[in-house]
Amino acid sequence: MKKFLCILLVFVMVFMLSVSLTACHGSLGLKAFEMPEEFDTAKTFEITFWAKNDTNKTQKDIYNQAIKEFQEIYPNIRVNMRLYTDYTKIYNDVITNISTGTTPNVCITYPDHIATYKTGNDSVIALDEIMVDKKYGLGGSEVKFDSPGIDEIVPSFLNECIIDGTYYAVPYLRSTEACYINKTYVEKLGFKVPDVLTWDWIWKVSEAATAQDEDGVFKVNGQKVMIPFIYKSTDNMMIQMTEQLGSGYSNESGEILLFNDRTKELLYEIGEHAGSKAFSTFKISSYPANFLNAGQAIFAIDSTAGATWMGSDAPLIDIPESTLVRFETVIREIPQFDVNNKKMISQGPSICIFNKADSQEVLASWLFAQFLLTNDVQIPYSETEGYLPVTTKAQNSAEYIDYLSREGEDNNAHYAIKIQASKLLLNNLENTFTTPVFNGSASLREAAGSLIENVAKSKRRGDVVDDSYIEKLYSDTMTLYRLDQIGGNTPESFSKDLGPLPKTAVALIVTLVTVWVIIGAFALLRFIKSKRAK
Repeated sequence: MKKFLCILLVFVMVFMLSVSLTACHGSLGLKAFEMPEEFDTAKTFEITFWAKNDTNKTQKDIYNQAIKEFQEIYPNIRVNMRLYTDYTKIYNDVITNISTGTTPNVCITYPDHIATYKTGNDSVIALDEIMVDKKYGLGGSEVKFDSPGIDEIVPSFLNECIIDGTYYAVPYLRSTEACYINKTYVEKLGFKVPDVLTWDWIWKVSEAATAQDEDGVFKVNGQKVMIPFIYKSTDNMMIQMTEQLGSGYSNESGEILLFNDRTKELLYEIGEHAGSKAFSTFKISSYPANFLNAGQAIFAIDSTAGATWMGSDAPLIDIPESTLVRFETVIREIPQFDVNNKKMISQGPSICIFNKADSQEVLASWLFAQFLLTNDVQIPYSETEGYLPVTTKAQNSAEYIDYLSREGEDNNAHYAIKIQASKLLLNNLENTFTTPVFNGSASLREAAGSLIENVAKSKRRGDVVDDSYIEKLYSDTMTLYRLDQIGGNTPESFSKDLGPLPKTAVALIVTLVTVWVIIGAFALLRFIKSKRAK
């Protein structure tokens, strides 16, 4: 019996050890990164780089050129690139790979997503000390290329990368949203495009554009299709409206403030125009640019990074030539509630670095991340679309200033609307804002857009949208996006739910309970036998 119990205890110890090792698999079991004294140039490193690219071959070529030039500078670092068509796919893959210890080394992603990545202990590198390291930090003495100093990154862009008081990323590129307008049709309707758009004005023009003749043909364009106002990202639409009104979205503590009466009023107003078919969204109708370029929309709100698709002369027109309509395109900031206090979102991808067992490998990754901030990458990439370089070093360079000055010189590299989109953000840096980043902020963002999408769909179907509808919508949305597990100032004052125990913890508890049951059973059996022996 003693021999059996000893074997059983050994088995339990081995099992517990294997469970603990499984729990520590990947980044969750890694110690916090410490900067090496020197970079080991004699050792070969292979790092993975994940980034987004749709179908823009020029951007892919820029990445390939950047990798080639970096590897020429650091021949002991090999960079393997993986391109995705969507940031959400990057997010999902990273979440999956954190649990298996197979995260990339360098990833271009969004701060909202990084807030979730970092919930795994030390899975994402904190950059506060690394950025200012004298040797290998930004502009460091041992960096073998012209890296920008920390004071050469636009402060507001850099601050967007702070999560829980710590830098977990560096900005890569920045954009905002803009309203692309068919000026020809606006004037045909008897209106004039103002310097600063208001929501009242854009709704008024959009409703006017819904007029049809007795045959169902829209008077403004002579076609059977007209969606006056299309918004690409309803997430951003709701976020910017609440910021402009100061009505509440979330705060730095992670409180959810979105589900309030002012939001309800916004949904009623948006729903009214969706019901009249004056307003629609990308998810309901499709890409705003395609409708704008076909003369089937008057206002298309999309990222400044999407400027190369907008207008009759856009270089990336995505509709057949036979459906293209000629019109004068103008670009403005998104509509405002207060023209004297403009608010527009600052958005764009950032660069984060994942922890690895070898601190030298992490340093190699950091060096590559820095290379993506050099003028040789920032300027060419920003010129492909309406992005803005994140460094003052690039913005103030002779090369970039020359690029901006050549607005309208051609309809490719110097396409007027694209350069105007970059200038729009450059001239409004003080009017931009970002939303608080916390674990769950990505879900809140999606939820914000879903409120608009659901109300718009319901009104288009002719459903009744009233207080009871909104109350149920709020409840369903909070449950669907698990916002009740985040907590915050919601109508029902949610308590914070930390979620289920990890599977490894459950397995360990079950094992311990099972072992004690077995031990107890054997002890009882032994006691019974001893009694019988007497």
